[in-house]
Amino acid sequence: MRHHNRNKKFGRVRKQRKALLSSLARSLVLKEKIETSEVKAKALRPLIERLVTHGKKGTVAARRTITTRIGKEGTKKLVDVLTPKYNQRKGGYTRIVKLPRRLSDDSSRAIIEFV
Repeated sequence: MRHHNRNKKFGRVRKQRKALLSSLARSLVLKEKIETSEVKAKALRPLIERLVTHGKKGTVAARRTITTRIGKEGTKKLVDVLTPKYNQRKGGYTRIVKLPRRLSDDSSRAIIEFV
């Protein structure tokens, strides 16, 4: 039974899973819209929501927290460009749009983007 096991494993060990999510988060911040599998998009959403909330604070500690997750170039864009758009918004900064399943392996696809 998987009670209280919320995080998805993606068939990877912890380091690989963390690297996958951080690279997806970095790509989403830099491109503002990415296409990925539906499960990965759903796992990425809470991470991005937290990072945007940290970015809204604008403190040095918040910037350092974001930098450890997505790197310097992602932090600069997130804090300086994206978070000012969401100052009045309490949450729900991202949207997941489902796409048709991929023909080759029938995997579920989705687009995750900033609102």
